[in-house]
Amino acid sequence: MDRRHKLIRCVRVSDASEADTRHLVDVLDRRNSSRDFWADRGYHDKPREQWLRMIGWRPHIQRKSQAGKPISQRSKARNKRIASPRARVEHVFASLAQMGGKMIRSIGLVRAEFGLMVKSAVYNLKRMSTLLEVA
Repeated sequence: MDRRHKLIRCVRVSDASEADTRHLVDVLDRRNSSRDFWADRGYHDKPREQWLRMIGWRPHIQRKSQAGKPISQRSKARNKRIASPRARVEHVFASLAQMGGKMIRSIGLVRAEFGLMVKSAVYNLKRMSTLLEVA
């Protein structure tokens, strides 16, 4: 995802039974000029954050509350600070949801990937037209 222009750079498709976190390696783009990794609470895991730091990324991952304990004020403030830059990327997912959502009902991952690629291309074309109008 291009945070500056809100364009989709890469699409990774998996079936619904797999967690998104399993495909983290596939979506990390080493050609990206920014080494910041922004993620929601689902990616919070100490070994994952250490691994990201080890390979050169700066993780900005929101924190979850501990089992049975409320989240601290410090963690709330940190989550809010991380949520602001993430909101720009979430707008792209909202646009995809308006186009029918990210979920594609099809038989086979190849067809689902094609459907999501077409949606992403249409989104990028719409976004490009907006960017060209401004320029």
